[in-house]
Amino acid sequence: MDDDRPYAVLDIDATLSDTSKRIHFIERKPKDWDSFFARAKDDAVLAEGLAVATTLAAEHVIVYLTGRPERIRRDTEKWLKDNGFPDGEVYMRGDTDRRPSMLMKLGRLKRLAEQRPVAVLVDDDVKVIAAAQKAGYTVLRADWGLDPESQPTLFDAQESEGRT
Repeated sequence: MDDDRPYAVLDIDATLSDTSKRIHFIERKPKDWDSFFARAKDDAVLAEGLAVATTLAAEHVIVYLTGRPERIRRDTEKWLKDNGFPDGEVYMRGDTDRRPSMLMKLGRLKRLAEQRPVAVLVDDDVKVIAAAQKAGYTVLRADWGLDPESQPTLFDAQESEGRT
């Protein structure tokens, strides 16, 4: 049954989880990445993200593709489970991987597409979305999370520092 369903790939931060209560850790200099990620387990759920994930799970194999570092895997998987997200494989950034998010995520999308079709990528990062579209993937921009115009910190960190 699963073998016939394509992948639906979902980002986590600012797509499924509300990062607004911890963004202040990376607005300061120097950025406090340890505290930023340590508080990820306390994020509220973005209702729109949960609805999209639940809807997609009916006809897709769910994959979570996040720029969060591997070291917080246990907290991330627990958060997804505790908040009612559909089961799915979680792919995280290696703890020392500092590539821009669009490169890291596009590389993973290509590897996933070798296993089965990728029906859709759901992400908040406009650069990730643009790169995925250019590579031929169908995308859904998660515009219900952080607004890149009013909260540039997270978007800058994803691309220039390869941190989330």
